[in-house]
This record gives sequence, structure tokens and C-alpha cells, in this order.
Amino acid sequence: MSLIVTGTIGIDTVHTPIGLAERVLGGSCAYFAAAACHYVPTRLVGVVGGDWPDGHRSELEAFEGIDLAGLEVRPDSQTFSWGGRYFDNMNERETLFTELGVLEEDPPAVPDSFKDSQYVFLANTHPSVQMGLLEQFPERSLVVADTMDLWINIAHDELLALLGVIDGVVINDSEAAQLTNERNAVTAARRILDMGPQFVVVKKGEHGCILAHQDGICVLPAYPVEASDVIDPTGAGDSFAGGMMGHIAACGRSDLDTIQESLAWGTVTASFTLTSFGLGGLASLNRDVLNHRMADFQKAAGVGPRTPVAT
Repeated sequence: MSLIVTGTIGIDTVHTPIGLAERVLGGSCAYFAAAACHYVPTRLVGVVGGDWPDGHRSELEAFEGIDLAGLEVRPDSQTFSWGGRYFDNMNERETLFTELGVLEEDPPAVPDSFKDSQYVFLANTHPSVQMGLLEQFPERSLVVADTMDLWINIAHDELLALLGVIDGVVINDSEAAQLTNERNAVTAARRILDMGPQFVVVKKGEHGCILAHQDGICVLPAYPVEASDVIDPTGAGDSFAGGMMGHIAACGRSDLDTIQESLAWGTVTASFTLTSFGLGGLASLNRDVLNHRMADFQKAAGVGPRTPVAT
């Protein structure tokens, strides 16, 4: 099944208690695609500037299964860049700088060869941009979007309009509370369901996630990662979404059981992202490694899918 992701490609500078990584490949599109491609071929639509390092493209090309035909380079523009510093517990961070660059320009064009995509993930960007991109996939069968607190604040009406036409949304617990004025994550998820989606995934970081679906509620713990193994949490949420959507697309269905299974695959995939700066933790993956870690997850949590990674 055809899976496509639209969103940001960026240059990240990340400070953690472990060390400093400067000008590494980042962005929601990059992390999502690097995770999802281990499940199904993944199409990427994004835009970068003339300052984007050649090595970053080579890094994406090394992932078998990512189609970069939708990656647009604008030589006279600047790539989106972000810098952040994580505190000692790795759960909190501060943004040091954000340079929007190409994100202040028109969104990238969707290649004609991508417009038959059936499974669509609208990674974090302005809701009006997400809506415009959505309309370019007439054969879509499942559309899931990500969002953030900024859009809840400055594009609330546009976000509500988007929620009314998509099938699912991925959001963290603080954003869910902000959107609904409900501090309880389950109650907040139910309120978001009332806004239109068929399902809502509320991410709770090291405390796992909650799935609210029109057919029921599910909860899932996080994969137990030792503190000493956590190098950089950046992109964990995007790679979680990539593993989740990759499994859904591989199965070709989106019922409650399949989505619940997909959360486990997303959780396992994201656990590798934490262990390296940038995409390094995802670059080493293959199906055997994913299946082995899933077996460990099932033993630790007593949960997990009934099917291995699709071959």
C-alpha cells in the first residue's frame, strides 16, 4: 500500500547531557520516513534550501524504501533549522533558535506520481498547509495528522477545520489538554474524537500512549529504555508515528485491533531513535531487529501485535 509523508526537513543542532550534535539531519519528514520505510515503501514530500548539506541527502538515500521524488531543493532559500537543549531528565527541553527558512514560502509541490497515495501522514506544519496538501490525494483511504501547541494557539480555527476531515490525529498529552481544556488525557482524547477524527493517539512520552477510537479505548506502555541508553529524544515522536503508519499501511486496514498493534510497532521503532543523535538509531534497523525487540516488549509489557513486521 502506498504511504506518503509531508512535513519538514531540517538541520538540527542538539545539546543533551551526553554531548552536542551540530547541523545533523532532522525534521518531521526525515524521522517519519526513516522509521516507516522499514515496514512499507514510503514517499516523502518536503522542501530544503541551497544550504542543505549534500551528506543529508545521502543519509536519506541510504534508507532502502524512501522515495525522494517529492524532495524539492530551492537553491536561493534557507533550510528550516532548529536548535534545542535537553535538561538532565531528557523529558524537558528548551528551544535555542528556530529559523523557518523555506517554511515561510509556498509548500512543496506533490509529484503527479505521488497523487495516488492511499495512506497519508500530514506531519507537523501549519494546518492550512496540511489541508492544502490533503486535497492533492484524491485516492486517500486513511489520513492522519500531527500538530503542536503553536498551531493550537495561532491557527485554532484552521486546526479544527482539519480535524473535521481527517481520520486520525497524533498529539501529545499537554497539547491535548491545551486543545480541549481537559487535564485528563482520556477525557481530552474523547473530546478530540467529538471534533471529527475516527481515532486519536495521545503520546505520553516515557509513560506510553493512549488510543481513543470510535470503537474503544486502549493504553500502551513505553518500551523500557535504560537512562544510560538515551542519547537524544529528538524525533522519537515522529519515528513513533512512522512505525505506526508503516504497520497500518502494510496491513492495509485501519480497524481498532490493527491500530492498537500499530502503536506497539511505533513504540518499538521509536525506542531505537533515542539511542543516537539524528537518524543513526533508525539506520541500523532491519526486520529481524524489529521483531526481536517486539518480542522483548511483549515479554516486558504483556502486550503486542499478533503479526510480525510485514515482509
